[in-house]
Amino acid sequence: MNTEQPRRALVVGATGIAGQTVTQQLVDAGWEVHGLARRAGRLRDGVTSVQVDLLDAEATRTALAGLRPEIVIITAWIRKDTEAENIEVNSRTLRNLFAALEPDGGVRHVALLTGLKHYLGPFEDYATGVKAETPFHESEPRLPSPNFYYAQEDELFAAAERMGFTWSVHRSHTVFGFAVDNAMNMVLTLSAYATICKELGRPFVFPGSVAQWNFVTDVTDADLLGEQLVWAATHPEGENEAFNIANGDQFRWRWLWPQVADYFGVEWEGPEETPRTLVDSMTDVAPGAWRRIAEREGLVEPDVAKLASWWHSDSDLGREVECITDMTKSREAGFLGFRSTPKSFFDKVERYRAAKLIP
Repeated sequence: MNTEQPRRALVVGATGIAGQTVTQQLVDAGWEVHGLARRAGRLRDGVTSVQVDLLDAEATRTALAGLRPEIVIITAWIRKDTEAENIEVNSRTLRNLFAALEPDGGVRHVALLTGLKHYLGPFEDYATGVKAETPFHESEPRLPSPNFYYAQEDELFAAAERMGFTWSVHRSHTVFGFAVDNAMNMVLTLSAYATICKELGRPFVFPGSVAQWNFVTDVTDADLLGEQLVWAATHPEGENEAFNIANGDQFRWRWLWPQVADYFGVEWEGPEETPRTLVDSMTDVAPGAWRRIAEREGLVEPDVAKLASWWHSDSDLGREVECITDMTKSREAGFLGFRSTPKSFFDKVERYRAAKLIP
């Protein structure tokens, strides 16, 4: 009889686009998985819910008392109006998390998900001030602007030294994933946009900049991201390192956009010098149009605001700078996963259709 206990993992931000994916991967690999989130949300089967606001230090200590996870994967962040506020709240969540885990010990590795704002700068100085050279390499020094990613890393490094665990940092690009009850997802946003364009007889207009239409870029598949998070937490080559994580292929939106339009059966248009943003074109018309679509097609979510995040996709597609990540360091360390970006996009679309979130 096998009496070996399953290894225990804590995923912070378990209802997010990365959190939902990595919790499922850990469950499938035989881990005992606890998923932490501020609000009640849909967790994958086999995940034990830990509902707590990490800004509440006492509640966090109570919720995590005695848990003793072997690995901790942090995929959550809180967006505020200013970078000073971003730094304050996102640093505090990590401090409270580590303070709650420290008394019981047992943590071996902590993986922290950040992103390309490490190279591009924070929202207040996004892609406008000093930027790293492309393709982005993990060895680039920090930028001079205050950045909550840097503050999170500093909290991680301090806790690792104090508590004796190893760490990894994972810098993803725009994430293509399947996540329920999570709106910061370009695949679902563009799917809703294309569906509404078809409903209203409008062209599927690229809402971003001419630069992003023409520049070479890349993205990150959520499944690939989860695989790297788990790999780093379970392989010595991943210890105490920062890694980029992107699909490994590159593309131009002027190449991919017509494929998306053809898939949804809509006519497309490229960008204009002044971007025709999703916020401008969808904010007023999308709610009513989507309710009609949802009722007619029997969709499970009639509120488009819970599916699409217009501002988020506008931000990614409106950049005036080239964004490409270098994957050499990760590959040399032994993580060789990759994804085809078109296949990644349409795979997620089909999963949303199967879940009756889009028609």
